[in-house]
Amino acid sequence: MNIGKKLKDARAEAALTQEKVAEQIGVSRQTISNWENDRSYPDIISVIALSDLYAVSLDELLKGDEKMLDHLEKSTDVVKSRQRFSKLIVVVSYLLIWSLSIIVFWLGGRSDAMGYSIVNFYLVLPISTMVVSIFIGRDEGWAHGKWLMLLFFGFMNMLAPYVTFSLSNMIAFDKFNAPDLVGMLPGILSAGLGMAVGSLLRHAASKKKQKQQGFH
Repeated sequence: MNIGKKLKDARAEAALTQEKVAEQIGVSRQTISNWENDRSYPDIISVIALSDLYAVSLDELLKGDEKMLDHLEKSTDVVKSRQRFSKLIVVVSYLLIWSLSIIVFWLGGRSDAMGYSIVNFYLVLPISTMVVSIFIGRDEGWAHGKWLMLLFFGFMNMLAPYVTFSLSNMIAFDKFNAPDLVGMLPGILSAGLGMAVGSLLRHAASKKKQKQQGFH
């Protein structure tokens, strides 16, 4: 039996109309009709929602329908590709801001050392780190790997003064100085705060959605 027939039977067993199901999982009634008549397939999130709503196991819904399983596999691959692209955009955006701040120094920012330091090390980099980290914290696709980004932001925060003022001094005095690892701390703290805020926003949005579904 294909999934369309299973969904239709499960809905009837649960004594729910297409309109009610559509309202519960946040799609149109026509979408429910298309799924039940095999004109289209639900994505994995919708399948899970329907499984919960109808109190039917995922195995019971999916077993034996090779086309549906193939659809879910392809859909999962698409989602993973989008998540990877989203992560890349976030990291590249931060790197562009970081790189621009370094370029500004070598194009003339060092002539006003105090002004450059205040704007770049106390405003631009901490704020951009926090904003980007909020997006990371809100995105479930990062999972536990997001905490590894703390080291990334810490490293970049340490590297910024090293490739500007420190490098300038090393060139001027022909002397090598190793980067100060303590310089990682502000970046780690800014990123940690941003990720915490992002995580809180994600949990708040999730609770709001659950309340809305419970209300309906």
